[in-house]
Amino acid sequence: MPQHFDAVVIGTGQGGAPLAVRLGESGRKTAVIERGAFGGTCVNVGCTPTKSYVASARAAHVVRHAADLGVQVGGAVSVDLAAVKARKDRIIGQSRDGVEKWLRGAKNVTVFKGHARFTGAHALSVLGPDGSVLEEISADEIFINTGTRAVVPPLEGLERIRYYTNSNLLELTELPSHLVIVGSSYIALEFAQIFRRFGSKVSVLVRGERVLTREDADFAESVQKVLAREGVEFHFGVQPSRVEPHPHHEHEVCIGFEQNVPALEASHLLFATGRVPNTDDLGLTAAGIATDKHGTIPVDGQLRTNVPGVWAIGDVNGRGAFTHTSYDDFQIVTANLLGGGARTADTRIMAYAVFVDPPLARVGLSETEVRKSGRAALIATMPMSRVGRAGERGETDGFMKVLVDAQSRQILGAGIHGIEGDEAIHTFIDIMAAGAPYPTLQYAMHVHPTISELVPTLLDGLKPMK
Repeated sequence: MPQHFDAVVIGTGQGGAPLAVRLGESGRKTAVIERGAFGGTCVNVGCTPTKSYVASARAAHVVRHAADLGVQVGGAVSVDLAAVKARKDRIIGQSRDGVEKWLRGAKNVTVFKGHARFTGAHALSVLGPDGSVLEEISADEIFINTGTRAVVPPLEGLERIRYYTNSNLLELTELPSHLVIVGSSYIALEFAQIFRRFGSKVSVLVRGERVLTREDADFAESVQKVLAREGVEFHFGVQPSRVEPHPHHEHEVCIGFEQNVPALEASHLLFATGRVPNTDDLGLTAAGIATDKHGTIPVDGQLRTNVPGVWAIGDVNGRGAFTHTSYDDFQIVTANLLGGGARTADTRIMAYAVFVDPPLARVGLSETEVRKSGRAALIATMPMSRVGRAGERGETDGFMKVLVDAQSRQILGAGIHGIEGDEAIHTFIDIMAAGAPYPTLQYAMHVHPTISELVPTLLDGLKPMK
């Protein structure tokens, strides 16, 4: 007979793991099903490992430019990728083991190691690596937190070469001599700067005419300018059509294009062309759970699917592809289900950062989106060169931008490409979340010398958007 639980959580990402613990604490008999590494994408192949690489890359960059600050460092700077990887492995190992220990020790929580597959609206099989059924489970409440994986385009010759995604690139122990990256969004640019600072030659293949197409053109240009100055090469208006092994160098790759562009040779080829939800092998049809054409599970504001008693949280629901949106999903579900609240993702103000150096951080609407809306708005920009802290650190790249509704004086959106912008953006996030008009922030006294202290000065420069 199937084991019956009050609740089942599928996946142990940033939303699933704390949700399972909280459900157990509420008195629910809870099951957790995890087929891979505990902690999900963020801990294992996403935020945690890549930001440890960002830290190593920044250290190399700072040492190389130490003389700019009057500090003399003898000899050439080199990066031991095996040591960088070993440090990364220690960090993610501690996090992954911590999540598993936390779940296995949680009250009223039972952990199953295997692959979950629906056999009915509230029934699941737990499958082993060979597809055999290890357990049969039923539950009143089911929460899907299965995340996403990297997309690899179906290029001609792909089966004949060695290629990489964000996951296996992090397993390298020797530096690529020439890393070619297909894609120009967040993951692509972070890896481009990381490996360029490590010492690799890096080429980025951009299908269109600019990077970061979801961002305003001025921010995209600002980020590209920094990376290009550091030696990252950009090839615009190109799209690979075929790949093949290098005729003279084992494991290297030749990349061909449909356009009249010479073939490109690479020691390593990284695809950073998007991600797809892990829903294709969950048996959702058997449960009657709807998905869209991308495999995403549509949910309402309270993250409920079309099947009563089934929720989808994290990347898989398409309501935000970030660790912090996944965690916020957990908070929404628990507030509503356990706290009698009425929280909704519909009113969530989106915020995120691209962890290039300096970072690009954004909240709310972009200038492009505000212009498309047709609303009357105020706008202000300010170069980071005006920020004392940035000058003192010798890092004045980038600028700030803010947009305000002309009638309500509510902040519509803001962005910072600049040193510590990923932290300074929270001055805007908090004011927007509070629903306070921009003078609340404009008239606040900030600490000197910081990045955030120039935000009121930025607001002083608001003018009607033309």
